[in-house]
Amino acid sequence: MALETGGFVPKGNLDTDKNALGKSGQKETIRKVLNSLKKYRLLIFISLILASVSVIFTLLVPIRIGDAIDHLGEGPLSYEKNDLNSNLIMAGLFALIVGVSQWLMNLINNRITYLTVRDLRNRTIKKIHSLPLKYIDSHSHGDIVSRVIADADQLADGLLMGFTQAFTGILTIAGTLFFMLRLNAIITLVVVVVTPLSLFVARFIASKTYDMFRLQGRQRGEQTALIDEMISNEKVVKAFGREEAVMERFDEINGRLRESSLKAIFFSSLTNPCTRFVNAVCYALVALSGSFYVLSKGSNELLGGITVGTLTVFLSYANQYTKPFNEISSVISELQNAIACAARVFEVMEEEPESSDTENAELDEVKGAVEIKDVDFSYNKDVELIKGLNLSVEPGKRVAIVGPTGCGKTTIINLLMRFYDVDEGSVSVEGHDIRTIKRKSLRDSYGMVLQDTWLKKGTIRDNIRIADMNASDEEVIKAAKATHAHSFIRRLKDGYDTVVGEDVGGLSQGQRQLLCISRIMLGIPPMLILDEATSSIDTRTEMRIQEAFATMMKGRTSFIVAHRLSTIKNADVILVMKNGHIIEQGDHETLLGMKGFYYELYNSQFQGS
Repeated sequence: MALETGGFVPKGNLDTDKNALGKSGQKETIRKVLNSLKKYRLLIFISLILASVSVIFTLLVPIRIGDAIDHLGEGPLSYEKNDLNSNLIMAGLFALIVGVSQWLMNLINNRITYLTVRDLRNRTIKKIHSLPLKYIDSHSHGDIVSRVIADADQLADGLLMGFTQAFTGILTIAGTLFFMLRLNAIITLVVVVVTPLSLFVARFIASKTYDMFRLQGRQRGEQTALIDEMISNEKVVKAFGREEAVMERFDEINGRLRESSLKAIFFSSLTNPCTRFVNAVCYALVALSGSFYVLSKGSNELLGGITVGTLTVFLSYANQYTKPFNEISSVISELQNAIACAARVFEVMEEEPESSDTENAELDEVKGAVEIKDVDFSYNKDVELIKGLNLSVEPGKRVAIVGPTGCGKTTIINLLMRFYDVDEGSVSVEGHDIRTIKRKSLRDSYGMVLQDTWLKKGTIRDNIRIADMNASDEEVIKAAKATHAHSFIRRLKDGYDTVVGEDVGGLSQGQRQLLCISRIMLGIPPMLILDEATSSIDTRTEMRIQEAFATMMKGRTSFIVAHRLSTIKNADVILVMKNGHIIEQGDHETLLGMKGFYYELYNSQFQGS
């Protein structure tokens, strides 16, 4: 936790994100998004068909309206009422078809979008599970959460806008061009020459917005990281009077986020007015040139005049032709944000995962023989932690690990569970190097209780059953009684059906710890790891838990990390660590007799008692 190191947000990790995003260029990110859409080709094809139907009938409506206007323009005695009614009815029917097809298209586009984003989220979470613990430990958790949630949402917004507007926009441009050319090539040329200027304007602005949106996403992740850390550690913030410092840090991040957001919004907001100005000019030119053709009808065969109804159709088409350019320009701005966010999501998915263990052997018939041989390990290659560590543990032995903070106690646990791989040497179980064993098989052989508790959102019964999802209610209660958790659970309003979670439920830290210990009691594996397992429990309860632990550890290899030396007196072997080395080894009485470092540690805890 950053509070322990004197800071609040690991800025260094977020700064490296800028370079990481650069690995996937804009085109490469788009390619990856398109690859994610491949499995929904059928839905995309149906969406395209519906878009085509919508565009075709949208373009047929003005023709019917134009015919009706021409009939009216010929005077009340020269048109058939049935022709007028027929044109209006057909225009209404075409509009209805457009509405239904667009409704169905939007339903399908929403489905494509959110299924795709769901898949990306699932792949990201699955990838996070496959990443080495080193990645999780070295990156801000808030920033990772921001990528999975906020950035994926931004990608969804961009995809939805792209499907809904880009498809129909492109088809509308092609369709209006076809119909306009059939009516008058010269006026069509006016539209074609002027309108693409809006695309050039949009493209120029879009090139400026991508970097701004990418910076915005990175700073949003930094802000999420700070908020996540502050909410998780609000008691510490208040206890040390760090509220003002936190607010200053938040204001600083918020200021940078505001600046990058305003710049991104400024450039993207230029797109619409600029393209609309170009489109208004186009509309005016069509109206002007079309008017000359209307006035020349019947008097100038060279110009080949047009009717008022045809001019109305042209003006409608000019609007429909220019509208997609406005929409596409808006889509481009939105896509800049979506692509920048997608790059952050893909950056997590492209991290190097843990080495594959599919070909490794299953670990079976575990008795608890563990050997650590000539192990070197450090989290930071520049800072040596464990050097030349050797340890041989016979099955059924209780091994306690003690020493000052930072000496490597928890690191040994990380290596035993293969949360980290050794730099040099080997860790073996039953004579097998754990790098040749499937991780799940190895970890299933350990029962682990940590100092930090974790409860999922659910009932107390469900939380205890995590160790064995098939356990009966009687077995759950038996495990809770063994840890002395049954008494406080019974006093709760809903008993074992009480809903709890990481931050809800009204349970004390000690009660949470008892529930975590009950899990291990439910399904006891052949080896145990107790890392400060009773640190949050009062002394009286701890004495009862130690009795339960003694029963649980009987005949099982157990590794016990403890600061309170009174809890490990009965260990078969006590390893005294300092600076990554085992400096003393033996049982409690032997180590006291040596009057070495363990003797000093023990007396420092019990002097004056």
